[in-house]
Amino acid sequence: MAPAPFTPPGAPLLRLRDVAVVHEGADAAAPAGVSLDVGPGEVVLILGPSGSGKSTLALTLNGLIPHSLPAEVSGSVEVAGVDAGSTAVSVLSRHVAMVFQDPDAQLVTGTVLDEVAFGPENLLVRAPEVLARAEDALRRVGLWERRADNPDHLSGGARQRLTIAAALAMDSPVLVLDEPTANLDPAGIDDVYATLAEVVARGDRAIVLIEHNLDAALALVDRVVVLDAAGRLLADGPAAMLRERAAELHGLGVWLPAATLAALRLRRAGYALDPLPLTPGELRAALERTPDPAAAPAASAAPAAASAATTASAASASASAPSAAERGRIGPMQHEPARGAPHPADSPGVVKSSPPLVRVRGLTMTRGRGAERRTVLEDVSLDIAPGDFVAVVGENGAGKTTLVQALAGVRRPPRGAVMLDGVDVARASPRELVSHVGFVFQNPEHQFIAGTVFDEIAHGLRMQRLPDDVVERKTTELLDRFGLGRHAHVHPFLLSGGQKRRLSVGTALVGGAPLLVLDEPTFGQDRARADELLTLLDDLRREGTTIVVVTHDMQLVAEHADRTVVISGGRLIAAAPTADVLGDEGLLRRAGLRPTPLRLALGGLASHPELARISRLTDLPGGVT
Repeated sequence: MAPAPFTPPGAPLLRLRDVAVVHEGADAAAPAGVSLDVGPGEVVLILGPSGSGKSTLALTLNGLIPHSLPAEVSGSVEVAGVDAGSTAVSVLSRHVAMVFQDPDAQLVTGTVLDEVAFGPENLLVRAPEVLARAEDALRRVGLWERRADNPDHLSGGARQRLTIAAALAMDSPVLVLDEPTANLDPAGIDDVYATLAEVVARGDRAIVLIEHNLDAALALVDRVVVLDAAGRLLADGPAAMLRERAAELHGLGVWLPAATLAALRLRRAGYALDPLPLTPGELRAALERTPDPAAAPAASAAPAAASAATTASAASASASAPSAAERGRIGPMQHEPARGAPHPADSPGVVKSSPPLVRVRGLTMTRGRGAERRTVLEDVSLDIAPGDFVAVVGENGAGKTTLVQALAGVRRPPRGAVMLDGVDVARASPRELVSHVGFVFQNPEHQFIAGTVFDEIAHGLRMQRLPDDVVERKTTELLDRFGLGRHAHVHPFLLSGGQKRRLSVGTALVGGAPLLVLDEPTFGQDRARADELLTLLDDLRREGTTIVVVTHDMQLVAEHADRTVVISGGRLIAAAPTADVLGDEGLLRRAGLRPTPLRLALGGLASHPELARISRLTDLPGGVT
């Protein structure tokens, strides 16, 4: 039986009763029978596995479902007392502002300022107030100085901030945000949540949030709603519920804070952590109070402590110096050379021994024309060895996506600047490039070309002129592997965000290229599907495929990447073993990045030296999380 709706104080701004949505071509509702009230001043986080109907539920709140997107809706949705099912979207927009999972789906004008002014103008707000709202919203998200820019020229993260500014300018009592920080760097995430905190502090507005970065969201959220895999309401209550039902929610496959995931493992290893922590600070404090479950009797405590200190010191010395293999292949941590310097063999990122699969020399890329022309990448030199798992990190707008697009030929680099397995990317035909590199876009929809999920995968196999029965078998196997088998005959655009991402990775894999490049691969994924995808990437790497990933998820970097490339201001400032990059807090600050939540919790932990240098969840005692 579903839990009774949590009733907020005062008249609700949102009132949902038994809401179920069946999309065209689907055989079941998701969400399925959800009842929910949201009152003024509330911040409600909606959690659930991919495909549970989180984004669909959000789209019913502003009437896009059913008025603009084909779906069968049962039950009722009321917004500020207005029935969403029978009220035009234009009217509902006065009550609900929406930030979509994909920013490109809602950008419609030619300048940043026009984009933010567009909504209030269409509500016939007077011009002075429109401009005042637009300026205030753009300043809040750090885009006022770029108000004359074309949104198409912004980075993915900047476009996301622009959509948030456009929603803020509507001044609606309900703000719905679907993965608002997925494309943002740490500073951008801080700015967004600081702004949302100001919005909700007024007490007359409500926020409904779909978010997988719980480490960032928890400080704002006061209530959590959980949908199960079938789209039914599983739980609805205060955010502290995450402590009490963490194991159950983890089993469901939803995201939990990194500190909570770490604590679940440590509990199994015997660490008495009760209640479960939700933040790095809470985990650190709990561990400082918790004895080592493997501690020796009191009589031998001092020798044991001395031994642990010696071990920790040795581990520190070992970790600070790369192994002989690492020294031979990549060298120690290297930083940015003097501007204008030549490209010697020891430039940042250049491999010194085995022939590289990817060889970049002096790569400079520009964007725009005439007066709008600007340099996006400058003088980048980088080698990537076969079989590496490389993470590319940096601030929004640093040039990460441009770099990996140049590696894959999505954006053509200058001749001779990028060599891929001996092939000049600038001179290669598209058919030739496909045999060398698979590319997964930040926005999955940018690469869909077929009318069904099955044909999307099958297209790449047919291009290899394989027999029909082989195409059928391989396509079916890949769809089942990615949990998409029952959606084989659905149009790709009707999948959930997480399902679209998995399909886009599948289309890149079918060609069997030695290099796979992915831009934000876990965007829109629940934790279980993200783990499956990353496990698949690890398996491919072990089989010889070289993996390059652009991501803002530093814990992902810690868990999976053996090398990390850091881009700042269009220049490569470091390329080294991941442990060295994540351990250099000065470098991270310089690049606008932050240590991982696990590093914040465990780094230098005096009471448990056995944990103090661990940066990966998988290295914690306690078995598989």
